[in-house]
Amino acid sequence: MLRLMASMRFREDFHVRVSMTVNGRNVSGEVEGRTLLVEFLREGLHLTGTHVGCDTSQCGACTVHVDGMQVKACSMFAAEADGAQVATIEGVAANDGTLSAIQQAFQDHHGLQCGFCTPGMVMAAASLLKANPKPTEHEVREHLEGNICRCTGYHNIVKAIMAASGQEMPALAAE
Repeated sequence: MLRLMASMRFREDFHVRVSMTVNGRNVSGEVEGRTLLVEFLREGLHLTGTHVGCDTSQCGACTVHVDGMQVKACSMFAAEADGAQVATIEGVAANDGTLSAIQQAFQDHHGLQCGFCTPGMVMAAASLLKANPKPTEHEVREHLEGNICRCTGYHNIVKAIMAASGQEMPALAAE
């Protein structure tokens, strides 16, 4: 039994070739089998907008979309994304730098302070609004439960997402 368990461990010299489409661009690289998607994006592709906040899948700072699904990139191996379509915060704005409606709403409604959680919040908001274009305040708050912001208290983040959905801004309840 111990021999079987030892043979199952990742070796540091175990490398795999991964190819995926990131923000509409075909990319590939060789990674250790244990390389997380967030590491491949940040270190391999230099897409540093995807942040590492906890390494335990708790904070949501590393949120990206893989094949259209919201994923915490610190909880997925890069090899698992082989052949996938990956979207990061760098792909949200238009090619000319014009902010997306969600990004603009975060700016207009002060949905950020230090900015560390913002990429993950924007990616989570994009996922929510794709699935539910007109969410209620409760649905926005519920969707953001996997994303932590230590600065804003979420009030302005919720306001920004509601504005990005094109809805009137109700008098939101205080936290």
